[in-house]
Amino acid sequence: MNINNIIKASAKPKIFEKGTSVMWTDEYISKQLLDVHLNKDLDLASRKHDTISKTIEWILNKVENKTLKILDLGCGPGLYTEILAKRGHIITGVDFSKNSIKYAKQKAKEKKLDIEYINKNYLNLKLEENKYDLVIMIFTDFGVLNPTEREGLLSMIHKTLKSGGIFIFDVLNDKNPKAKLSPKNWEVTKKGFWKDKPYLAASESFLFEDEKVVLYQHIVIDDDDIEIYRFWTSLFSNSDLENILSKYSFRNFRFFDNIIPANNNWDGENVTFCVTKNNK
Repeated sequence: MNINNIIKASAKPKIFEKGTSVMWTDEYISKQLLDVHLNKDLDLASRKHDTISKTIEWILNKVENKTLKILDLGCGPGLYTEILAKRGHIITGVDFSKNSIKYAKQKAKEKKLDIEYINKNYLNLKLEENKYDLVIMIFTDFGVLNPTEREGLLSMIHKTLKSGGIFIFDVLNDKNPKAKLSPKNWEVTKKGFWKDKPYLAASESFLFEDEKVVLYQHIVIDDDDIEIYRFWTSLFSNSDLENILSKYSFRNFRFFDNIIPANNNWDGENVTFCVTKNNK
């Protein structure tokens, strides 16, 4: 392995430059992710189950008290969709992970829940127009998109929401951005999260201060290859979100902090929930 290739791979990239590998479609990693999703005591791939239940109660208090058609973007293994279906709502869940959707479908079948699941990248999703009363996108997924991806997503949401429909999502806000960085660290193991064979993983984060963007980068090295996983996270003020969403006829913005418990720099007052209405 050429050390210069490792140095090049671990350097700070241009903003929004893609990595060489995608975690969600890797057969081995996606199985590890599913296990993390289903761990009730971790705030990693999903939030803790108690937090999820409280978040759903909070969301339903922000919409009309009626049976809703709801679209959950990035639904994972169905932790939110199942609760919403049990409350009598008509649910569609979309996720990029084949393993998560397979698990969600199986659990819905076992529990006799009528939930529509779609295994697809929601950036490439085409849905019936004027179909949903509520679209949710939870666990700061909105911030992982680059500006072009956000535009495409918001256009799709605007079309599939009914007039007067509600879009609820959460983001990492721009309070104290340097505190959201992670220190350099490395891991050497015979088998772990990234691979089922020996590897070295070097992790680091970078702040693009002017653009209010943080990159979490992981370089995974084995005998044969160097893989680069990049997770971009944009930070937003309330006015940033208003400016972005108002282009797609969203109005009546309401912003809420401290909806979820405060444990670290990725929750509590650092997470802002946005509730906005689609005015076609």
